[in-house]
Amino acid sequence: MYNLGIDIGSSSIKAALVEVESGKSLGVVQEPKEEMGMFAQKNGWAEQKPNDWWLHICNAITALKKQYNVSRTQIKGIGISYQMHGLVLVDKDGNPLRKSIIWCDSRAVDIGHKAFNELGAETCTSSLLNSPANFTASKLKWVKENEPDVYSKIHKFMLPGDYIAYKFSDKINTTISGLSEGIFWDFKNDSVADFLLDYYGIEKAFVPDIVDTFGVQSVVDKKGEAESGIAAGTPIYYRAGDQPNNALSLNVFNPGEVAATGGTSGVVYAVTDNLSGKESTRVNNFAHVNYTKSNPRIGKLLNINGAGIQYRWLLNNLAVSSYEAMNNLASEIPIGSDGVCLIPFGNGAERMLNNQEIGTRIVNMNLNNHHKGHICRAALEGIAFSFVYGMEILKSDGIKPSVIRAGNDNLFRSEIFANTVATLIQQEIEIYNTTGAIGAARAANLHNGDFEAFGKTIMDNDHVMTFMPFKDKQPYLEAFNNWKKELNLILNK
Repeated sequence: MYNLGIDIGSSSIKAALVEVESGKSLGVVQEPKEEMGMFAQKNGWAEQKPNDWWLHICNAITALKKQYNVSRTQIKGIGISYQMHGLVLVDKDGNPLRKSIIWCDSRAVDIGHKAFNELGAETCTSSLLNSPANFTASKLKWVKENEPDVYSKIHKFMLPGDYIAYKFSDKINTTISGLSEGIFWDFKNDSVADFLLDYYGIEKAFVPDIVDTFGVQSVVDKKGEAESGIAAGTPIYYRAGDQPNNALSLNVFNPGEVAATGGTSGVVYAVTDNLSGKESTRVNNFAHVNYTKSNPRIGKLLNINGAGIQYRWLLNNLAVSSYEAMNNLASEIPIGSDGVCLIPFGNGAERMLNNQEIGTRIVNMNLNNHHKGHICRAALEGIAFSFVYGMEILKSDGIKPSVIRAGNDNLFRSEIFANTVATLIQQEIEIYNTTGAIGAARAANLHNGDFEAFGKTIMDNDHVMTFMPFKDKQPYLEAFNNWKKELNLILNK
């Protein structure tokens, strides 16, 4: 018997089957084979059709069942992970009223900034733990201001995962974790943020019913069965945004546990029981998947836009054949890259730098002595230093890391990168070979509340290796301080 996990990204849908008893992954498929498109009517806009997600999910389920010879009745539960912060609007018949305004759409930035200033920093940080910024609530306010015909027909708003659960079940609901990522949750009163809805003039009736993150949220109905190929009556047991779900996939639930990813952008997601919003302009704070009022678990999310995209740019523009070749070149260069520093922030404004857009810089190059090996090493170190810089921000906001777990993705495959981070923060980094879809499938078992067995499943199936901090921290610290000095010169211009 199997659980189905679905991960709704902005570039593709991934679906996984895992064995209910062992948690072992049977397989993962991706739809479509090429990247999904985005609609961008204006610069800075990004939209997708919700029913395109559903089409690709149904195709992925068909492919999984066929490839692994699994029948609909062998699938016993569903878990859903989804791209965070998207806005889906439906009418009373459940039909989308417009394309979804997705996470990377920046049209509501000014609306969020105005709300933060007018409501006040103290109110926003103490109740919302965030600025309303460009999150889902601000996107809904943009629709109210700019598309009154659409707004007048709204029955409910949903996040992307809520909509897919609805397509399976014909039930509209959401979670506290989901509402918090949209900045609809008031942590001080542990309720929907009525004061923000009132400020934006948004009807509370638009808010879906709230269900637990783990438990029977709804069940597949006859229409859902006909379209998806999953048997009617199959429970949807779990739903979460992609970053909380990534942390779950790495067994990160408790204060001090940290999940890290090093893909195109980098993310450090740390769990705490502290409702501090001290760094709310640089760090996002959301209800983690296991949040309750009596046992608060907050996920502090720090994003680094300029991460793996920097290393990929070098792969595409240096005379090198692979990441492995780049890593080999870098390994021949000493710690600190003989003084060469690379500031890797060339992928737009960096929230952790207070939304400054400083670009990528290579400094201290000597054209007689330095070569592409130095650039490769400086790039890996520069990205690692940006992670450590982010950890310093999190520590200033009350995070006390006890363990860091990371996926086995591009950057963490590099020993230079992983050893640099581990040594500077003096913390082991555990590497796991898993995906968001597999994590969502496994989470369908957590309705039974057995988190210990869940963690054992991940250790038994996914642990790849552990990077230990080196005892001699000094050369790494000197290189980091040199990098930070160059960064501060840029920031303080």
